[in-house]
Amino acid sequence: MKSKGTRYLALPYIVWMCGFIVIPLLLVLYYGLTDRSGTFTFDNVRKIMLAENFRPLYLAMGLSAVSTLLCFLIAFPLALILRSRKVGKGSFVAFLFILPMWMNSLLRILAWQTLLERKGVINGILSSLHLPEQHLINTPAAIVLGMVYDFLPFMILPIYNTLIKIDDNTINAAYDLGAGFRETLLRIILPLSVPGIVSGVTMVFVPTLTTFAISNMLGGGKVFLIGNVIEQEFMLNSNWNLGSGLSLILMVFIIMSMALLSRYDNGEDAIL
Repeated sequence: MKSKGTRYLALPYIVWMCGFIVIPLLLVLYYGLTDRSGTFTFDNVRKIMLAENFRPLYLAMGLSAVSTLLCFLIAFPLALILRSRKVGKGSFVAFLFILPMWMNSLLRILAWQTLLERKGVINGILSSLHLPEQHLINTPAAIVLGMVYDFLPFMILPIYNTLIKIDDNTINAAYDLGAGFRETLLRIILPLSVPGIVSGVTMVFVPTLTTFAISNMLGGGKVFLIGNVIEQEFMLNSNWNLGSGLSLILMVFIIMSMALLSRYDNGEDAIL
């Protein structure tokens, strides 16, 4: 039986959660559902249907979906290769995938900005080889590239963590019963890795949907996402009410993602 004193050990976390999660969310809810005079209104939320707000949301959803799909298409085969080579959690290869997370995200994106700019490193190399220059900077493709690069580890690690828990005897039994690699992959490996896939999709889709730094740095202000709209409402227009109202729309997608995660994730497939 646990001591009554142990229940107080959660007090610091409760205080931290209230101060940095609950109260900020309540403030966003308050500002989002009121106008500048403090009167209750749904106008801030309804303004998502205006063209200047809906188009960035639609574009952000599209780029986030593409980035998440690309992350999955890269991460799943790579996780299978790591599993087949018996790469353990403490190995140097696994360390290489975790290492980028230790570096500031803005610095990593700034590096891509330096590489992709018109007179950047990549174009310098292409010019020296007398090859056509690339013009990805300030395009949606550059933003997708930045998103995939920045959030790929968050897709690889949950999937890999799920795959290494699959018993080899289960896979070998499928082969012994006459199943080929394709059938084993689709009927055994893929279904058993669903919790890791859902966790990875959630951890990639949500931040890519709400990001504004990547689009600012790699889009050059020419590609406007919903995160940029919200940032401008807070930082430039000082319209906290509209910014909070638009943020509530994004919170709906986050809640939906969390609901999907809680349905399929068993809680054992977090990042290593």
